[in-house]
Order: sequence, then structure tokens, then C-alpha cells
Amino acid sequence: MEILKVENLTKVYGKGTTKVVALDHVSFTVSKGEFVAIVGASGSGKSTLLHLIGGVDRPTSGKVYIDGQDIFAFNDDKLAIFRRRQIGLIYQFYNLIPILNVVENITLPLALDNREVDKKRLDDMLELLNLENRQNHLPNELSGGQQQRTSIGRALITSPALILADEPTGNLDSKASDEIVALLKKTNKELNETIIMITHNMEIAKVADRIIKIEDGKVIMEK
Repeated sequence: MEILKVENLTKVYGKGTTKVVALDHVSFTVSKGEFVAIVGASGSGKSTLLHLIGGVDRPTSGKVYIDGQDIFAFNDDKLAIFRRRQIGLIYQFYNLIPILNVVENITLPLALDNREVDKKRLDDMLELLNLENRQNHLPNELSGGQQQRTSIGRALITSPALILADEPTGNLDSKASDEIVALLKKTNKELNETIIMITHNMEIAKVADRIIKIEDGKVIMEK
């Protein structure tokens, strides 16, 4: 079942001599439950692509369909709600709220949506993330790996259609990186979460079911 369809996605910044084509008619699909890695050098357009898929930015032209819905047909308010409910974002630098503890950071998307926390799901999530003994810790009391696991929990808590991970190991040492990649793979296999991961590291990309390589804003390889 197709969960994501990217159709002729193009993003242009500036005009005339300052014009930069960050993405150039990119098209591909992702099936539900698939783990896809998008690789490319710095400036290749991979982060721009992720931001467009996540509805963080709007394209110059082209379409993004998530679970059959044209996300750019939404106005900004509806897009923000859709993004909060259907897209889980994992960032390189965690983006945790410093005054909130682990549980509060994980459940923040639910709080923003005025939704009740499913206690069993939260407990299962804390066990999956190996954070049962860190529930009341603030971000500055956690290791980098623990902060990223909290970020993953925040992305998973709403059972979104898509998990988008932007260089999720880029700020971690090799041991913590391996743990985070293994955790993403586990959530993909055990929870059937659809994951799209941006990385410049081909070794990390190899854990994915499929690799899409981008260069100069274009898809140059899929395997």
C-alpha cells in the first residue's frame, strides 16, 4: 500500500543570477511499512526534500501525497494540524523543550492537540526506548543518545503515517549512533512504522530497505 507519493517536486530559491534550484522534479513513492534512506552530500537537496515531505516548507511546484491526501492543498493552519498528527519528525539536534521532562517532551504533540495520553502506549514506548528510569529527567540531565531516544518517542507517540528522521545520528558518537539506528529499525519492523531517513553516511543507510541517492537536487540512484 502506497503511503507517500512525491510527484515532480521542485524547489527554487531566488531569481536571475541568484537563482538556486534546490530540488529539480523529484518523483518517487514509498509503501507503508517501508524504511527508506535518502543519501547525498551537503547541499544535494536531501534536507530540502525532507522539509517538503514534512510540510515544513512549500514547493515551487509539484505534489506530495501522504496517505492519499495532497498536503499542499491544505491552508497553513490545516497543514500544521496534519503535520502534528500524521508526521513524526526526528532532528539531528533533538529539539527537546529544556524545561520539560522526558514524559512531557514525548507527549507534547498530544498536549498541543488537547488529546489524552494512552498510559499503556506511553509505558510501552518508554520500555521500547529504554527510558523507564529517566521519565522525570530534564534534557540537560540526559546523554545525547537518551535525548535522541526521547525525540524518537515524541515522533512515535501519535502513531503517525510517516516518521521523518533528519541525520538522526549526526550529533552522536558511534556507540549511540548504532543504538539509534537499531532502534529505528526495530520500530520499523515491530511497529510497522514507515521511516524516511536522511543521512550522508552510506553505512548507516544500508540498514534501510531502499536507498535513494540525491545529487544537485535530482534523484540519481534508487536501489
